[in-house]
Amino acid sequence: MGLFQQETQVEKVGENRWQSAFTDNWCIGDVPNGGYIMAIAAKVLSEALPHKDPLSVSAFYMAPTHVGPVICEVEELRSGGSTSFAMVRLYQQEELKVQVTAAFTDLERVHGETRQLVKPATDLTADDCVLLSPPPHVKMANHVCQWVIPGQEQSLLGKPQGDGRWDGWIDFRDGNPIDVFALLCFSDAFPPPAFTYYGPTGWVPTVELTVQVRAQPAPGPIQCQFTSRMMTDGITEEDGIMWDSEGKLVAISRQTAKFRLPKS
Repeated sequence: MGLFQQETQVEKVGENRWQSAFTDNWCIGDVPNGGYIMAIAAKVLSEALPHKDPLSVSAFYMAPTHVGPVICEVEELRSGGSTSFAMVRLYQQEELKVQVTAAFTDLERVHGETRQLVKPATDLTADDCVLLSPPPHVKMANHVCQWVIPGQEQSLLGKPQGDGRWDGWIDFRDGNPIDVFALLCFSDAFPPPAFTYYGPTGWVPTVELTVQVRAQPAPGPIQCQFTSRMMTDGITEEDGIMWDSEGKLVAISRQTAKFRLPKS
């Protein structure tokens, strides 16, 4: 069992009630990463619902979380033959921190037409790309590898490229298997694309994150693209697309975030 699997485990402690713990390994500074939090919430719902795979998950981050125990309370909204709907609220010290609404299904039973107009942005493999070296306060980078196509790394080295995008690959450093819950974590694991305009500065807290899972990923690293095209009064979007090692689309994401430059 890899570190991510170990540190996203959940335990049922009562009727519609689970517990887990946020660890320091998945923090940005002192705050647990939003995708990591979403993965724990989704694992709770996977245990609580008759369908086991996240189809669409939306999280609102209402207050900063911290390392330590978390209580998850589930409200099942509706269950049908192929889809279940539910809400889970995450509490720390009896304060509501995060609220997640989700639809779950069984991905192995999903069949239908496939048509994709968006293709991976590069033919380069992870070995052809540049491994990022995020700053020490990005603690989750000790457990996740992030590669970008050559040249894009300059945005983190004081030479912003100004294109509002990352194209590359992502994987766990310890070989932890990549499943649908890992995709939720990866949706918020890359540096904010806003850094390609301003460099690695400021604070970019997530307000809301939605991830749509399309398929179970094949073994191997995930190819990804994350873009931010619009910023208005310090509010920006981040759109993500993820393909597995076989080139299959496995997840798409969108988040709303605030971008705050350091005070002079």
